[in-house]
Amino acid sequence: MCSIPFGRKKSKKGDLAQDLLGDVFSTYSENGKLDAEGLLKFLQTEQGDSKSSLDDAKHLVELIRNERHKSKFPGFIVSSDLSKGDFKNYVLSPDLNGVLESTVHQDMTQPLSHYFIFTGHNSYLTGNQLSSDSSDVPIAAALQRGVRVVELDLWPDDKGGIKVTHGNTLTSPVAFEKCIKAIKANAFVSSKYPVVITLEDHLSSPLQALAAETLTNILGEDLYYPPSSDGFKELPSPESLKGKILISTKPPKEYLEAAVAQKSALKDEKILNELKKADKLQEQSTAPVKSPVEKKIAVPPSEKTKSISEEKDLSEKVGNLRVDSEGESADPAPASSPDGKKATLTADSESDDDDNKKNPEYARLITIHQSKPSKGTTVEDRLKVEGTVVRISLSETKLEKVTEEFPELVVKFTQRNILRVYPAGNRVNSSNYDPTAAWIHGAQMVAQNMQGYGKELWQAHGKFRGNGGCGYILKPKYLLEDLPNGKPFNPSAPGDTKMILKVKVMTTMGWDKAFPKYHFDLFSPPDFFTRLLVTGVPADVAKWKTSVIDDVWEPHWNEDHEFYLKCPELALLRIEVRDHDEESQDEFEGQACLPMHEIKDGYRCVQMYDKKGSVLKGVKMLFHFQKRSFSPVQ
Repeated sequence: MCSIPFGRKKSKKGDLAQDLLGDVFSTYSENGKLDAEGLLKFLQTEQGDSKSSLDDAKHLVELIRNERHKSKFPGFIVSSDLSKGDFKNYVLSPDLNGVLESTVHQDMTQPLSHYFIFTGHNSYLTGNQLSSDSSDVPIAAALQRGVRVVELDLWPDDKGGIKVTHGNTLTSPVAFEKCIKAIKANAFVSSKYPVVITLEDHLSSPLQALAAETLTNILGEDLYYPPSSDGFKELPSPESLKGKILISTKPPKEYLEAAVAQKSALKDEKILNELKKADKLQEQSTAPVKSPVEKKIAVPPSEKTKSISEEKDLSEKVGNLRVDSEGESADPAPASSPDGKKATLTADSESDDDDNKKNPEYARLITIHQSKPSKGTTVEDRLKVEGTVVRISLSETKLEKVTEEFPELVVKFTQRNILRVYPAGNRVNSSNYDPTAAWIHGAQMVAQNMQGYGKELWQAHGKFRGNGGCGYILKPKYLLEDLPNGKPFNPSAPGDTKMILKVKVMTTMGWDKAFPKYHFDLFSPPDFFTRLLVTGVPADVAKWKTSVIDDVWEPHWNEDHEFYLKCPELALLRIEVRDHDEESQDEFEGQACLPMHEIKDGYRCVQMYDKKGSVLKGVKMLFHFQKRSFSPVQ
């Protein structure tokens, strides 16, 4: 555990060198130099690192020296010791002094159902769900980010082949073959652990055979063939499936759940225009910001957060469209695509929900089978399964109802079966739902629109930064087996506090290098403050913020707060930096999200990201973290 920092009282605007280098560096250095033995003591005492050896410390010294001096003295190291400048650069490096482990460290030999899996939704769409383009580009981008489950919707094209598109909308198609090639090329760029392709097929038996041939020819040895079409009593492990691509299915009629809302939206030209506008704004959101002086105008304070609020408004508009008893919109004519064709919702194809009735060449490739509900079967009945492992899919709205009625049954189901959750049909702008409720009930595949942005997607990015960013997070033991009382875990009754996380917000930097001078305020530096928000089981939800420090590019808060956690394994720490505005809404500037139980003790540098989850180059924050087990008597 860490010993020094919380007892000190420093000026909130104090110099970083005074607080960190003046006290900490001098404690472990001699004559202004820090050798490997001193660095090892720092790692063990301040950083809570009991595993590092002297050889590890020597290697780290070499890395630090090389990092700082490689540009000035390539291949030549002046000294084997660290100066104050070397030490400062090390502490402020997200790569060398990061807050999370950079390698896979969890047990990867358990069944797939024991893991949370990084999952995308309609992975081929570049923007909104009604009129954007279908492409292989977002598929490649998602895989490169670490997503392990991609979703493709298969439809017959007009040439006897297969296209990928969001059926019966104005979205343009992309060739199935092109998507599979993108998956082949990018599947194992960020992680060697298995990729799952979830197919919603609307194909005849001959086209299913063509799909099987395409998958087999392109994926080759990477394609996993299940040993039997009878299903698994227990799914294989991520370790045993390294380098393999699995095929899964979802019901071809699933898209009909969203059909009513989407059909209504297709008939509303205003909503379609708003969707196109939102997509265009999103494309421009990470473009360099021009100085207001260059544009001769000041940037309206509301512009930076406007698109996020509009995103929510669009979903609500679609959800509130008037629908008659037949599911028809009360609005008149349907919208037309650019080629003049009307987008209409048609009956389903010959494809069937039952995997056993599919073309045999296609069916034999399916590893994870979708549970087919019998007529009149309730969701509660579907959750009471025995025998082979199955997967069921629930919309976010259905999940909310089910977890309110019988949360323990949902958790029991996910102990060995797969639960996939997907966005509601009115999210036509590709917004996302809060994934927390799904995760705390054990859902493995919580599908998110990766082309979107917002705090919901930040949480997915943050959760899967854990375990070395491999796309698989081992669920806590209490989600994998019944509790000592013989009942499954209930997130609403999580038990006693297990851990206290003490967070000291020290400083942030790099904003003046990453953004133009007038990005924040026209005539002065920004007025930064930091918000910390905890998500997880309801009992762990919390928030706190620092004071505002005016007109400083690199504020030094030196403020701390304690979070008491009952289920730290399910908790995420969201970090937001905002620019305070006296006359309008505080403006979002950057964020990071971290799995709380994986946060390392000590002085740690956190990389910051923009609203789309992209790295803000050079923008970082320095924290001090201290975890300890909770005891009622302290």
